[in-house]
Amino acid sequence: MSDEVDTTTISISTDDETTDEVTLPSGLIDLVAEGDQTDAETIGDITLLSFASRAHHIVHHGQGADEELEAQEARVMDLFEERFGVTYGEATGHQH
Repeated sequence: MSDEVDTTTISISTDDETTDEVTLPSGLIDLVAEGDQTDAETIGDITLLSFASRAHHIVHHGQGADEELEAQEARVMDLFEERFGVTYGEATGHQH
């Protein structure tokens, strides 16, 4: 049954020239897309949201964080606000 579901493969490349691919169900990408977003934009949004969420959790709900980790979390939150036009707290309703 699951083999019958259409998929989309996204290629990822980094500044150090390493690459990877991730394959996702196409319908799931469509489900979370906003408006006429492309697959790449949708996956980019979800990627940034996921990293912001994980960083927030580690820093604010984990076993403690050092200054470097707190700086990384602050930077991803800045990038989140630049991309989405609202803070992470405003977007998620989760503020400290």
